[in-house]
Amino acid sequence: MLIGQYRPMNLHILPHLTVETVPEPNAAIIWLHGLGADGHDFEPIVPQLGLKPEARIRFIFPHAPAMPVTINGGYVMPAWYDIRQTDLGIEHDEAGIAASAKAVQLLVEQQQMNGIAASRIVLAGFSQGAAMALHVGLAQEEALGGIMALSGYLLLPNKLKTHLCREALGTPLFMAHGINDPVVPFSLGEASHDRLQKLGMAVDWHSYPMAHQVCPKEIAAIGAWLNKLL
Repeated sequence: MLIGQYRPMNLHILPHLTVETVPEPNAAIIWLHGLGADGHDFEPIVPQLGLKPEARIRFIFPHAPAMPVTINGGYVMPAWYDIRQTDLGIEHDEAGIAASAKAVQLLVEQQQMNGIAASRIVLAGFSQGAAMALHVGLAQEEALGGIMALSGYLLLPNKLKTHLCREALGTPLFMAHGINDPVVPFSLGEASHDRLQKLGMAVDWHSYPMAHQVCPKEIAAIGAWLNKLL
């Protein structure tokens, strides 16, 4: 496994860490971290996933830009968008979401230009990153290989009908949430799952007796899903 390779950064592509299971991968997983973290946050999970020996996957772990976050007193930290309310279902930072969505979309297109088909690309994320993975994944004009949302929720749910591309409904979706999550309430994740399922998405839904985190059983389930998918 090739660990810690950095791709050159330019004015358009987010800085990111790349981990490849083989030198010439034929699939890509773009994994977005949560608020205040960075691309290194989920790098250690890769060897824990139990991927098949023949897996040819490129993991991309982008670093979100630093910005003031209102809910944290305006403290500057890595974030995909601003959070202004403790209730995450009330108000969403449309401008910040749109800017990050464009940046993540460029990562998707970069992998396609590198020869990886949309059907072999998975958008994944935790918390804020999960919300962004859902937001970008649901806007794809061609179904991706999968979307994975861990402890996340739908952004701008009132605009979902205009934001959603019907083709994206065919994307396999893995969602997992902690029942005792004090940051992103379980009810918010569950409501997002219910809405997407009603729209016709095939949702693989998991809940765990945990807080705002990941757990070994969840990691094992993610690995099994990826092995089936890719």
